[in-house]
Amino acid sequence: MPTQSKTKKTSGAKTEVKSTKIDFGKKILFAASEAVPFIKTGGLADVAGALPKAYVDAGVDCRVILPLYMDIKQELKDKLQYLGNLYVNLSWRFQYCGLFKAEIDGVIYYLIDNEYYFKRSGLYGYFDDGERFAFFSKAILDCIKLMEGFVPDIIHANDWQSALVPVFLDVFYRNDDLYKNIKTVFTIHNIEFQGRYSGFISGDVLGLPDWAREYVEMSGDVNYMKGGIERANKVTTVSQTYSHEILNSYFGYGMNEILVNRQFKLTGIINGIDVKSNDPKTDRFAYVNYDLASFDKKVENKLAFQKDLGLPVDANIPMIGMVGRLTHQKGLDLLSPIITRILDMGVQLVVLGTGDYKYEEMLRGVQSRYPNNLRALVTFSAELASKIYCATDMFLMPSKFEPCGLSQMIAMRYGSLPIVRETGGLKDTVIPYDYTTGKGTGFTFYSYNAYDLLNAVERAVGMYRDYKEDWQKIVDNAMTQDFSWKNIALRYIDLYKEL
Repeated sequence: MPTQSKTKKTSGAKTEVKSTKIDFGKKILFAASEAVPFIKTGGLADVAGALPKAYVDAGVDCRVILPLYMDIKQELKDKLQYLGNLYVNLSWRFQYCGLFKAEIDGVIYYLIDNEYYFKRSGLYGYFDDGERFAFFSKAILDCIKLMEGFVPDIIHANDWQSALVPVFLDVFYRNDDLYKNIKTVFTIHNIEFQGRYSGFISGDVLGLPDWAREYVEMSGDVNYMKGGIERANKVTTVSQTYSHEILNSYFGYGMNEILVNRQFKLTGIINGIDVKSNDPKTDRFAYVNYDLASFDKKVENKLAFQKDLGLPVDANIPMIGMVGRLTHQKGLDLLSPIITRILDMGVQLVVLGTGDYKYEEMLRGVQSRYPNNLRALVTFSAELASKIYCATDMFLMPSKFEPCGLSQMIAMRYGSLPIVRETGGLKDTVIPYDYTTGKGTGFTFYSYNAYDLLNAVERAVGMYRDYKEDWQKIVDNAMTQDFSWKNIALRYIDLYKEL
């Protein structure tokens, strides 16, 4: 049973656990293709940086393993300690593999070195990605021999890039005493990206015997994610709703039938956020820091941001933010036909992100016609993202699908009320406001329909303007939600205990 200390009430926040110790004696190796603080392209890196840290803070021996990419900053490479090398057997190939180690903020990281595969600009998008990450999965297992006596009880693999770990473990390593008791967990962060390649590589690259090829073969191809689902002891997704959605063809991207057959080992656990770095009280990019107890200071961020953006400076103008990739997944197809109707409500909309050219150009075109209402910041900037969270009254996420989503949780922490579609993690984290009970943390709509989105925005803007007391109730509810990783860690530990 987890043991918890006494709780303490802090100003403007819900009662939180001061410290948590987890009664769990097993060792975890967390495998991911990217991890903060070393390298990041998306949310997986945040998870791989935050969840193991939550384990370690709670007294659990959890270590992270990832590739040693060329693009990792030299200041981090300088912290690495060389542990040794070996050669990884990948079908007919014998590839060099070096292992490095670093301890950062209490967490031990292992980095797998192979310049042929990883001394390249960027992380993904190469013609031989299938071979590169097959090597990574195999090397994870081989490198346990170099980890100075650390033998994991559980290997937690993430997304297709490490999905072959459970397959290789079962096919090639189970007769070795070092590996025979290792259990595996595989997490699907986004089922759209599965690691799908020509069926030829099951033998030529993966080196799988004939009897094992069915683990990865799917519709004539090799599918890495299928292998992880088939052979892992437990499969998780990053929200409970998403774990149900991917069982149907609309969300499952062809994997739904396999998941239905493996539903007995499928669980949904929401991601958390880093509450220390995402805190309006300490955010270094805020114009003026604030918390719930000093929420009246938030408006100063709006006024300063309006001025910097060249928008009309007026505290009474509702300001809506949107931060993320400009793609169909993020609901830009819904926004495009109604964006002018939203702007005609007299709001200011600030969009930050890059993505598909057609959406970038759509936003630029609308901005030229609505210079007092829209700012399209077609770039990515952590500073601008923080300023949007600090300055805006509402935060827009009309996603077509959203396995988990982090922005809506960050927005709530900053008192920027989310307007979201009820899908995946958005449904699990944003509670639609109920006028009768006073409960709720934002505004939602269900159907993937532009006019349902428009209606949700109208409801939010109308409440902001006409029902200030209700609005403040929602702000109070939103800012006191606890999305910290320490709570998520407890849920994963409960899952691990089932192995």
